[in-house]
Parts: sequence; structure tokens; C-alpha cells
Amino acid sequence: MASRKRIYDAEFREGAVRIVTETGKPIPDVAEDLGIHPGTLHSWVSRARRNGSPSSDRPVVEPSPGGRLRESERAELERLRAEAREKDKRIRELEMERDVCKRFVALWVK
Repeated sequence: MASRKRIYDAEFREGAVRIVTETGKPIPDVAEDLGIHPGTLHSWVSRARRNGSPSSDRPVVEPSPGGRLRESERAELERLRAEAREKDKRIRELEMERDVCKRFVALWVK
């Protein structure tokens, strides 16, 4: 009898892991309730504990808005962002001036 490899979507895996972690039920009991192999659920749970997600082998990096930055680093980041905005604005102005000059030359040559 050939066994078929079943593919579970990320939402199902995360839900199964959540059941194990939040209820404290043993993995074999939850696996039996869900109709999956206990080894499969065990690997999802261990991967989630290690990486933060049962769907990925890479650690999940939580986006924390400035949570790990020191005050000086935050100030530097804000200064650099403001500088980038000013440069983008200047680039747009220069592009508009260039386009006007191109049109002027095109009309002058005719």
C-alpha cells in the first residue's frame, strides 16, 4: 500500500501548533484529533519553538519599530531618512528642470 504525502497549509500547521502550546495537551492526542502523524506535529512544534514559525526553517524576525535601537541610533536613522527625503525632492526638481530644457531645445531647433 503506497502512502501519500499530504501537504498542509501554513494556517493549519500554525493552528495545530497553537493547540499544543496553548492547551498543553500531549502531541499524540492532538495529532490523533487532527488526523495527522504525531511525528509530523512534533516537528512542527519543535520548529515553531526554535524559529517562531512552524512553516519556516529560518528564524522569524519580528519587526519591532525601533525597539532594539538606542536613542542615538534612532536619531541618526531619522536624520538619514529626512536627508533621503530632501535628496529625493531635489532629484524630482532637477528632473523637471531637465525636461523643461529638453522641450525648449526641441522647440528652438525646429
